[in-house]
Amino acid sequence: MRITVKDVMTTKVASVNGSTPFKDVAEVLIAHHVSAVPVVDAEDHVLGVVSEADLLCKEEFRERYYAEGYKPPLRARLRHRLSEEGPDVRRKAAGDTAAQLMTTPAVTVPAAASAVTAARLMDEYGVKRLIVVDDDGTLQGVVSRRDLIKVFVRADADIADEIREDVLGRTLWMDTAGVTVQVHQGIVTLSGWMDRRSEAEIAVRMAARVDGVVDVIDKLQWKDDDSTWGT
Repeated sequence: MRITVKDVMTTKVASVNGSTPFKDVAEVLIAHHVSAVPVVDAEDHVLGVVSEADLLCKEEFRERYYAEGYKPPLRARLRHRLSEEGPDVRRKAAGDTAAQLMTTPAVTVPAAASAVTAARLMDEYGVKRLIVVDDDGTLQGVVSRRDLIKVFVRADADIADEIREDVLGRTLWMDTAGVTVQVHQGIVTLSGWMDRRSEAEIAVRMAARVDGVVDVIDKLQWKDDDSTWGT
């Protein structure tokens, strides 16, 4: 069973519209105990995202724009220069509504995407959450890093069943009758016999791809070491 974003996402999502005032956005974040909210139009199409960091631009850069002689710390100057966010930061620091504060476009993911795809998107864009949308960009939910961690609390018995039935029983075309599967705390141990070394290596790789697997311990043995064939 491939765990998808739909399986782990949060569907009850607080959102704001583009005209929502700064203070109201802050109140939504506090009231719902979230670090960001999607900005949507009248049809719930996602326009962008406002995060705590976006709101803090106003406080962080208040002195830069309203007091003489202030110079932001070197770390802040380098961060904004290297990320090419200078004009965007100035816009957010002066913003009064969600539309002026938001980061756009939002990093989104379809509900049918795999949990692995979501994790890779988060890593690629350096974000802690993704907005889940349908085909026309309508808000469906939010998936966070914490949601994705749910994959790793999957029951050991469920993981073992999937490896036995789907990986060894259906996916692999070779004889796996001699393979034993044990799972403890998400760590899979494969033991027993297979015909060829290459087949055993494939079985280990396929088992490692199952959602919820933390690691695979390879104790498989084989009758023929086909890695030496043709050498």
